[in-house]
Amino acid sequence: MPKGIIGKKIGMSRVFINGKAIPVTVIQVEPNYVVNVRTEERDGYSAVVLGSGERKEKRTPKPLKAVFEKAGVKPLKVLAEFPLKDGEEVQLGQEVKVEEVFEKGDLVDITGKSKGRGFASAMKRWDFSGFKKSHGSRYHRAIGSIGACSDPGRVWKTKRMPGHYGNTNITVQGLEVVDIIPEKNVILVKGSVPGHTNTVLKIKSSVIAERRKGKRKLNRAKEFYNPSTSEESN
Repeated sequence: MPKGIIGKKIGMSRVFINGKAIPVTVIQVEPNYVVNVRTEERDGYSAVVLGSGERKEKRTPKPLKAVFEKAGVKPLKVLAEFPLKDGEEVQLGQEVKVEEVFEKGDLVDITGKSKGRGFASAMKRWDFSGFKKSHGSRYHRAIGSIGACSDPGRVWKTKRMPGHYGNTNITVQGLEVVDIIPEKNVILVKGSVPGHTNTVLKIKSSVIAERRKGKRKLNRAKEFYNPSTSEESN
C-alpha cells in the first residue's frame, strides 16, 4: 500500500488528549482509487497514481478517459502520484482507504496551494520592517535601494520585491497524525496546513521521519497518541 493519499481541507478545530488541547486540521479523504501503476521496467521507477473526486465524463479528455476505463473506475477529478517501496503492491481500480495508509502518531508531509493574496508590498510579502515612522521621513513602507550603481549595475534575480503574494504550492513537513475517523473518512493532523477550505491536499509519509530528530519526534508521538501500545511494549 502506498504511503500517500489525496484529501480535502475542511477546516481547523481542537481535540483534548490527556488534558491537553491540541489544535488540529480536519481533512476529508474521499475514496481514492488506483488509476495507474509506474514500474521499473516500463517507466524507470516505481510509483502509483491515485485519483479522487468525481468528474463529469463530458469534461474528461479522451486520453484520460482511456486510462480510467483501463483501471475500471469512473472519471476522477484529482490525480496525484506517490512512490512505491520494494514489496508494496497495488492493483488497478483498487480503493485506498486512509486507515490502511496511516495510523495515529505517524509523521506526514502535506502539500497544498496557499491562499492567493494578490499584489502585495514587500513589507507584507517578505515581512520587511519598513523605514522610520517619525516626523521628517518620507519613506515609510518603501523597500529602499534594490541595487548598486556601477557594479553590478542591475537588479539581481530573486530580489525580494513587491509582487504576487500566495497562490503557490507549499509543503509542511513533520505533522503528526492525531486521530483517524474511518466511518467519516476523516484524518486529524496537528497544526495548520496550506490553503483555504476545500483546498486539495497531497498527504504522504514524511521524509524527515528517518532523520535523528524525526525519529525522536515519531517515537514521542506514537507514545502520546497510542498509550496502550507503549504500555504493552513495557
